[in-house]
Amino acid sequence: MKLIHRFGYFGIGLFFGIVLLIFFLGGKNASCDYSPNARVLKNIKIKERKWSQESLSFFQDQKIDTSYISEVLEKGDVDFNLSDTDAKPCNVYFVTGTRETQELEFRIQNCDSIATIQKVKIRTVE
Repeated sequence: MKLIHRFGYFGIGLFFGIVLLIFFLGGKNASCDYSPNARVLKNIKIKERKWSQESLSFFQDQKIDTSYISEVLEKGDVDFNLSDTDAKPCNVYFVTGTRETQELEFRIQNCDSIATIQKVKIRTVE
C-alpha cells in the first residue's frame, strides 16, 4: 500500500473519530479543573453564597457591586499559605482578584452547601 493511501485512510478515520467525539461529548458541560486553585474556585462558585455584615458594609462603602465576587471566582487566585484547609467545620480560603487598580482579598468560609464571604480587604496595585 502506498504512503499516500495510508494517509488517506488515516485522515478518514481521524475525521469520523472527531465527529463521534463531538456527537457524544458535545452536549456535556465538561470542564478541566484539575489544579487545586481551579477546583477550590469551582467548588465555591457552585454553592449558595452568603455575605457577612462586615463584607456587605465594605461593598456599600466602596460602592462595589457584590456581583464582582463572581468575576473574582472566575479569574482569582487562592492563597493556600493564608488559607486554613483543615478548619472545622468549614474550610477558610483567601481569594484575591484585581479590579482596575485595586486588588481585593476575600476571606471565604467554604462549608458543605454554603460559601460565606466573611471579610474583604483592599490593596492598591502598583
